[in-house]
Amino acid sequence: MTDIAMLPESWRGVLGEELQQPYFKELTEFVEEERAKGPVYPPRDEVFAALDATPYDRVKVLVLGQDPYHGEGQGHGLCFSVRPGVKTPPSLRNIYKEMQAELDTPIPDNGYLMPWAEQGVLLLNAVLTVRAGEANSHKGRGWEKFTDAVIRAVASRPDPAVFVLWGAYAQKKLPLIDQERHAVVKGAHPSPLSAKKFFGSRPFTQINEAVAAQGHEPIDWTIPNLG
Repeated sequence: MTDIAMLPESWRGVLGEELQQPYFKELTEFVEEERAKGPVYPPRDEVFAALDATPYDRVKVLVLGQDPYHGEGQGHGLCFSVRPGVKTPPSLRNIYKEMQAELDTPIPDNGYLMPWAEQGVLLLNAVLTVRAGEANSHKGRGWEKFTDAVIRAVASRPDPAVFVLWGAYAQKKLPLIDQERHAVVKGAHPSPLSAKKFFGSRPFTQINEAVAAQGHEPIDWTIPNLG
């Protein structure tokens, strides 16, 4: 069961009530039924991994993805990120290419983005679980209501943040964000389908300029090699 005890402590005050709502009970029952039928990713103890890695009061940047990777061993609860030792997926490869061109950072040998999360980059998927091998298979079951509440919680803090919305799906969340108080970096999705528009958009410079303007330490985007 997904219950309040699994929600990281720093988020309980702002999200605890969501877990008491009827929709969340139905969502939990659905995900448990799915797990009984076959593999669901990420594992149960990593569903809230993004919230665990980036405490509520430390969020500088919120990057919104869509749903978890659906291959075995890939996703671990942080959008765009994969476990150490797993091949870097196409969208993340394109993110790395843009970083290299924009910031002259080396392309790392891994897709493990925990160093970003630990600096205050909340790597949030809109949907937090997926059936093995079936993209978007848990879409529309209630996760979007929960992650909208996460976005609202960050947007309601006195301390401003930077919201990164790549692609049309993420940009539908704009109404949840007060753009007079927070910065929004929009652009094409780094997917191979739209990468031509993503390349050259200089998102990392935009993000760090906004982070600095908000009085925070800029993000070091370098991902260390693990090999």
